Amino acid sequence: MPKSSLNRDRISVQTRRSLLTGASGLAFSLAVINSSPAEAKTTQRKKKTAASIAAQPAISNGPPANTPIGPFDTSAQYAFIMDYNTGTVLLDKQADQPMHPSSLTKIMTCYVVFAMLSTGRIKLDQLLPVSEKAWRMQGSKMFVPLNAQVSVQDLIQGVIIQSGNDACIVLAEGIAGSEQQFVAIMNDWAPKLGLKNTRFMNCTGWPDDNHLMSAHDIALIAYHLIHDYPQYYHFFSEKEFTYNKITQGNRNVLVDKGLADGLKTGHTSAGGYGLCASSERNGRRIILVANGMSSMNERAHECERLLQWGFNQFENVKLFNKGEVIETAPVWMGTSPTVSLVAGEDLLMTLPVGWRNKMKISLDYNAPIAAPITKGQVVQASLSVENGGQAIQIPVIAGESVPKSGLISRTFKNIGYHFGKKP
Repeated sequence: MPKSSLNRDRISVQTRRSLLTGASGLAFSLAVINSSPAEAKTTQRKKKTAASIAAQPAISNGPPANTPIGPFDTSAQYAFIMDYNTGTVLLDKQADQPMHPSSLTKIMTCYVVFAMLSTGRIKLDQLLPVSEKAWRMQGSKMFVPLNAQVSVQDLIQGVIIQSGNDACIVLAEGIAGSEQQFVAIMNDWAPKLGLKNTRFMNCTGWPDDNHLMSAHDIALIAYHLIHDYPQYYHFFSEKEFTYNKITQGNRNVLVDKGLADGLKTGHTSAGGYGLCASSERNGRRIILVANGMSSMNERAHECERLLQWGFNQFENVKLFNKGEVIETAPVWMGTSPTVSLVAGEDLLMTLPVGWRNKMKISLDYNAPIAAPITKGQVVQASLSVENGGQAIQIPVIAGESVPKSGLISRTFKNIGYHFGKKP
């Protein structure tokens, strides 16, 4: 099989061609959320060495988490870290196991509210009535007065910053008529967002044996909320909110310390202490979910450690820009002997720090490519990454048009092919 190589900033690109009817034999996929990953810059950042990581106290709550660079101990019973830009999973500990999500549920409540705002069904300055059910809600509260009229914006801040169960009920009843109907909307949205281990029984996270989510599902909701409704995401970074002359601080300690710009904390006796956080540094964003910790203090320190680990141990590497030539391929029976193969979209990968210089990219496709070829035509090809621990697939397209050659030219080329000459 013919091979060629191209040096790209010390990244080796190798072409593996299967001739004519031969199949490439490689079909790869990367579990990404966004089919067109947002561009992120590869930047220099402070890096922890393997020795410094190993020197940290071993913290364990059951088996270690799985990561691309080996097992990692965490005191969280459930944990999940993903790169927002590429969807790459950085850490997974029982991340698809249904668990009690507590107030992390309110991220989905906010998603539904934001969806209603975006369609104009409700307005930020719209006033909603406080029912007796909402007023009597226990647990964390916004302290809305009975029969009061509260703006949607105040209620959103009450849900996000103060974790108000009463605010959730006011929003649910104001949007859907009842909490039960609002929960039906939440459950209807769940499969549309790719949630596979979630069932909502209420909009607050109030303890219920059948109210379950997975850490992976919570991260997906956080991703969609940030991606789909960025105009409302700023509410999650507010550090305090005053309503009814009562000021409460954001319960997310990572937000309070300026280490994250969202999203939510949660706690019940059944679920333990949990947190979902997202942070952006140097153009790169990650999402963290951890649950099942034993105290607020443990939650604060462990989630800060996990967040820092995610940034220190991985980096985003831009391999190709959209429209950039990956390879020049031979053409069969065309007016030109070759055609450029270009990336149909930006190719961004999340890799452990230092792996960039080790990896080799291989492009597999059937060669030669038969004319006629139209510019922008998708070419059946696969990109694989060796030594990088990942396999990816992006659209590879023809960079220019190559018409079919004339009858006489095709005849001579066909004769040449049968006599062993290059097509």
